[in-house]
Amino acid sequence: MDIVETWTGPGRRDAVVAPVGPEGNAAHLDDHKLAFEHWYFDARLSDGHIVVGFIQTRELIQRKPGVELHVYRPDGTRLEVVKHYADSDASASREQCDVRVGHNWARAEFPEGRLPVHRLHLDEDGITFDLTFDSEVPTWMPGGGRTTYGDRDYFAWCVGAPRARVSGTVTIHGETIQADGIGYHDHNWGVGDMKRIIDHWYWGRLYTDDLTVIYANVHTTPKYGAHASMPLMVARGSEIVVSTGEVTSLEGPRVFNEVANRDYPSTLSLQSDEVDLTFAVQRIVHANDFLEMVPVVRSRAVKPLVNKLLGRPGYFRFESDFDLTVRLEDEVLKETGRTMHEMVALK
Repeated sequence: MDIVETWTGPGRRDAVVAPVGPEGNAAHLDDHKLAFEHWYFDARLSDGHIVVGFIQTRELIQRKPGVELHVYRPDGTRLEVVKHYADSDASASREQCDVRVGHNWARAEFPEGRLPVHRLHLDEDGITFDLTFDSEVPTWMPGGGRTTYGDRDYFAWCVGAPRARVSGTVTIHGETIQADGIGYHDHNWGVGDMKRIIDHWYWGRLYTDDLTVIYANVHTTPKYGAHASMPLMVARGSEIVVSTGEVTSLEGPRVFNEVANRDYPSTLSLQSDEVDLTFAVQRIVHANDFLEMVPVVRSRAVKPLVNKLLGRPGYFRFESDFDLTVRLEDEVLKETGRTMHEMVALK
């Protein structure tokens, strides 16, 4: 099975990071029955709230339009709303980020002389996000932003706002929070049954005063050669200084989590010519056993058999300490701190 990553080179990297125009973050509509597309936003607010929003013209599993709203409160409680819509309720522009699902929407604006501004409005079941994301780092794609799996299937990634100042309001059952913080926005689309192609992935980013780091670590199933795609971006200030897929990873000792019914690595290390980065998990913010979403699987009698046949698909959102070294032409930068990142296992 041929797997092709679209780096501009030389090798699996971008010697020159090409600007991404508005069309890169626009809709890439495909009428294939296995097509999917979504726009993702999140923000970590100064009062400790974390909010996550999806707007999907065709979501990854059920291929229906929909929205998701997730709120992680400072006290550790979590709220979430997931809503599906009819195909006729969804529309999206092929020219720029401008998508609507029901009364929910996201759109980009391009003020003269400034980086893109993204606005998000999601409103479902008493939770409302009215947020503005003012970009501080340009839109980025790893190479051409697309990995192909064989002749038909592919997965694409455009990071519309690698780093943004967030403002606006979050309303939770009548309580309005003035939003102020740091945020992120990206966009995925593609064709294929990702449960068949992808075994698991890690994804995340971190921010310091001067540095922005974004990475993904995507591993295919043995049928697809257990291939690892590892795009990594580093920006210093508003300039993207590293865009590479020539990354190696190392997982630390594994820990079993009963909620997700699977294990996870207690540390994750990434290394390239320019970057050494290690995450050490301190707290599980969110864990989920995907098979719990299927009622018949929940019984103790059935679940061991299903795990044997289908594996232990699950999700984690971690809070981790990080240790970062970035080697540039004229200096070496070292940073430590704490950030959020995720693991998704489809097997």
